[in-house]
Amino acid sequence: MSVLPLVFTSGWASGINAYAVVLLLGLFGRAGLTDEVPASLQRTDVLVAAGVLFLCEAVADKIPYVDSLWDTVHTVIRPAAGAAIGALLAGQSGSLPELAAGALGGTTALASHVVKAGTRMAINTSPEPFSNIAMSTTEDLGVAGIVTFAMFNPEAAAVIAGVLLLAGLIVLVYLWTRIRRFLRRRAQRREERRLARPEHRQPPEGQGGQGGQDPPRRPAEQGR
Repeated sequence: MSVLPLVFTSGWASGINAYAVVLLLGLFGRAGLTDEVPASLQRTDVLVAAGVLFLCEAVADKIPYVDSLWDTVHTVIRPAAGAAIGALLAGQSGSLPELAAGALGGTTALASHVVKAGTRMAINTSPEPFSNIAMSTTEDLGVAGIVTFAMFNPEAAAVIAGVLLLAGLIVLVYLWTRIRRFLRRRAQRREERRLARPEHRQPPEGQGGQGGQDPPRRPAEQGR
């Protein structure tokens, strides 16, 4: 069970930034800092792809509303990455069944992804972009710091990741009212744009419904 804390920590981090986790683990394995990282994560093509995708996420994650769209796309990717990383770590160490490790990593990644996506939706209710930049930078530094710490003290890193996950879920429940208000306003804007389309516009006053002709005159008006 020695790899269990690392699986949990990598799952939590994958729910926030899966590409950073793959990149960091691969680099740590290449540098010889740990024997827990499988060779498949240390391959050059995997590291290059993870690096490019990490840079893309680093940009998209700091732009209001683009970050929420990015999170929506990664609702499946991040939990799948957490499960795959957990299974690979378990297969490398042989101390934990791969299926169990995959389930743990995927579930933890899904929970942390929900916290990240929900918190970002709440932040997007504010008009300024600085909170998005600050939050994204904090998340990136937190993932890098905890994954690095897990290489030297996996049990303590897992405890920190668990506390952060629990705190994030509590904050998300607290912010749910603000998130619902944001979703309601977005639905109203969509309805307003739909009604503003030409096919939903009312004809100008004084024009009839048939080809813009004037409405028929009343009998009293015809005798004048």
